[in-house]
Amino acid sequence: MVKLNKIYTRTGDEGSAGLVDGSRVSKAGPRMAAIGEVDEANSAIGVAIAALPDGDLATGLRRVQNEMFDLGADIATPFGTDFEQHALRVVARQVTRIEEEIDAMNTDLSPLTSFILPGGSMAVAQLHLARATVRRAERAAVALGTDEQVNPHALAYLNRLSDHLFVAARWVAASEGGDVLWQPGATRNS
Repeated sequence: MVKLNKIYTRTGDEGSAGLVDGSRVSKAGPRMAAIGEVDEANSAIGVAIAALPDGDLATGLRRVQNEMFDLGADIATPFGTDFEQHALRVVARQVTRIEEEIDAMNTDLSPLTSFILPGGSMAVAQLHLARATVRRAERAAVALGTDEQVNPHALAYLNRLSDHLFVAARWVAASEGGDVLWQPGATRNS
């Protein structure tokens, strides 16, 4: 279990951060960028949950928040070190569960016939913002993967999670009157 007695350590004052295996990397490097983007995405999911009523979606997203901490730990544990045997890694079953949840929500939705705008109610807008933030985290993790090994299940999880948040936003919007549809060229005639 994690036990933090002191929040500040002063060990990062020179611009480095410690990884799970004890190594230190630049806070400006791609690994810390990916970890930071995952943290921001998790926070955006928390804001979306705060805008939702209690129910299955909010409960499922709280589970996702815990998994996002696991994902951050996964990214913070480089492959090929002695610490690998203790590494917390995202696994295929987590990706499959996200897909199953997408499919379950999607059964209640009509097919898309237009692009939709990320708006509507506060809950719908926050889910779309969380989706966009997860996409940024995915891009940062992919960028890290160009130079260092990244768990492919972690990348798949981020990809599916953004899809999940998109469908969740549509699912909530459907209960509130429907999606806000894009109107091509709408500003040309105004």
